Amino acid sequence: MKTQYIKDYSPSLGRDMECQVYGHAGRPVLYIPCQDGRFFDFGDFHMAAALAHFIESGQIIVFSIDTMDKETWSDKNTDPYWRARRHEQWMDYLTKEMAPYILDRTQQPGIISFGCSLGATHAANLYLRRPDLFNGMLALSGIYNADYGFDGYMDEVVYQNSPVHYMANLPQDHPYIDLFNSQRAVICVGQGAWERPETTRQMADIFYRKGIHTWVDFWGHDCVHDWPWWYKQARYFFPWLLGGEPGQ
Repeated sequence: MKTQYIKDYSPSLGRDMECQVYGHAGRPVLYIPCQDGRFFDFGDFHMAAALAHFIESGQIIVFSIDTMDKETWSDKNTDPYWRARRHEQWMDYLTKEMAPYILDRTQQPGIISFGCSLGATHAANLYLRRPDLFNGMLALSGIYNADYGFDGYMDEVVYQNSPVHYMANLPQDHPYIDLFNSQRAVICVGQGAWERPETTRQMADIFYRKGIHTWVDFWGHDCVHDWPWWYKQARYFFPWLLGGEPGQ
């Protein structure tokens, strides 16, 4: 599998950011690691191996990035006002720096956002806020209420990073609804140990009421919050995200 390491200065964050690229061609995928994760987790936790067929055959090219969770969602001992704004700087890095770089490099019309656990939270937030940049999503075992990171604190920046809040208020005639319905995106969660499906159910209800046809899938009580299930789910959903049938 072809890989490439990238390190570059981010004006949005005021620091160097690292990225590992897996593959040589295909639909671009932005992989966001689990909570507090690093750019090398896609390989180290064997998701690259799980998706090797799609990568090596040139169906997808994956850009695995660093989180900023240790300064934002995880840092419960500091001011949530500033943590939220630091998170928004990271969102600017993804939408104003990484996304244009990926689209220019791949010459593709959009990017699939992908993550597991808190990475799924971020992946869904990216897709739902910017479906003009992200034309696909795979969010596995996420939590879609920013209360997980901000413990009841709410302001306009936290709100715009809390999908169950801003999607519930999306106007019925918003142009993003047609955009969502022209694209393929998945939110999936199990119902076994360590899974928290409540906000996924909220998202399913919101999508239904808004007429948004994003695929929300609930796996069984044997499906736990852990890597072996995420490998199975990724292999199941990626064929569909790429325009085929699931699990093929």
